[in-house]
Amino acid sequence: MESKKLLIITYYWPPAGGPGVQRWLKFVKYLPDFGVQPIVYIPENPTYPIVDENLVSDVSDKAVVIRKPIFEPYQLASFLSKNKTKKISSGIIPNKKKQSFLDKLFLWIRGNLFIPDARVFWVKPSVAFLEKYIVENNIDTIVTSGPPHSLHLIGLELKQKLAIKWFADFRDPWTTIGYHKSLRLSSFAAKKHKRLEHQVLNTADTIIVTSKTTKTEFQAITTKPIAVITNGYDVEPVANQVLDAKFTLAHIGSFLSERNPKILWESLVELIAEVPNFKEQVEIKLIGAVSQEVLETITQFGLNNYLNNLGYVSHEQAIVHQKKSQVLLLIEIDSEDTKSIIPGKLFEYMVSNRPIVAIGPAGSDFAEIITGTNTGQFFEYTEKERLKSVILDLYNQFLEGKLQSHGIGLQKYSRKNLTKELVNLLNTNS
Repeated sequence: MESKKLLIITYYWPPAGGPGVQRWLKFVKYLPDFGVQPIVYIPENPTYPIVDENLVSDVSDKAVVIRKPIFEPYQLASFLSKNKTKKISSGIIPNKKKQSFLDKLFLWIRGNLFIPDARVFWVKPSVAFLEKYIVENNIDTIVTSGPPHSLHLIGLELKQKLAIKWFADFRDPWTTIGYHKSLRLSSFAAKKHKRLEHQVLNTADTIIVTSKTTKTEFQAITTKPIAVITNGYDVEPVANQVLDAKFTLAHIGSFLSERNPKILWESLVELIAEVPNFKEQVEIKLIGAVSQEVLETITQFGLNNYLNNLGYVSHEQAIVHQKKSQVLLLIEIDSEDTKSIIPGKLFEYMVSNRPIVAIGPAGSDFAEIITGTNTGQFFEYTEKERLKSVILDLYNQFLEGKLQSHGIGLQKYSRKNLTKELVNLLNTNS
């Protein structure tokens, strides 16, 4: 029996690093196991803010990968300031009070001249190429993955031109994502974003989202079917690690300005002052891009002596640190807009056997997952005393050599099981 062909239109693909690449890299890895031939359409010359060459070896040899050139304004803007364009393209936006004139200018240009985003110039050439490719190769189903949400505009135009099934996969929301308000949008630009979002949500045959809150938000905009398929974890070829000798609290991934958890820094300062030997044992381990504001706050709290800032490491090295750190930190912005965000690293955290300390807004979707799987504890930004008490309890378990998590029901979040869910969805709606 011939495999069903699925055309996947995505921007992030190895050697892109960071969380954006993982979802479809792993779906593509397992799709052939369920009788689906993945055909992946990606840019030939992208401007990836993070590169991880190690991920290239993770690409399925059964995938067909097609590349076409892309023009991105970031390539021009980087002549002015390579560092600023790289940060903005990866979602690290300076605190409003500390933005320079150049920061404000870049954000205004990004938000008002390139709608929905700076990859919008890839839409027309991609539609022209893919329209022909889809017909010649008898493809009847396509998926677009965003952000960048301009890729959904490729799906929108192809759907209007061809008799195909179109699944629009939203790894993050569109107009309610945290950084959207930071883009200095004019009234015209804000309305155009809303109009395009409405068009995509009402033209795609099925919407796929990663959280229940995003599903609820989108149900107010469209009556089209919406399926929740979360991110997940994969079986990684990383051996079990010897645990860190110190009481390490590790944050892995981008540490944005708005994620600055002062209740955590306050708790640590008080524990250092109150608990004998705590200051000799504790270490704050940061892995990934960290905003200047977070580093400045750590300095202001006098915690620099306890900081181990390792910067960006490969995905494989990140998994190593997840397995060897004593406690894993998961921090989300304290905002109504971020309740729907379920960080991709959560699922890798959950299978690391290390307890998670998570801080986020009340009603966060990821709080339910952490609690339901018994993999850690969730705290709102108002719960400083409880946070401090739990860190002390974890520290005492560390001293006794008994610190670990005891996860339950994790199998449903394996990448292979999630791919099976995806294939069932494709087959049901095809």
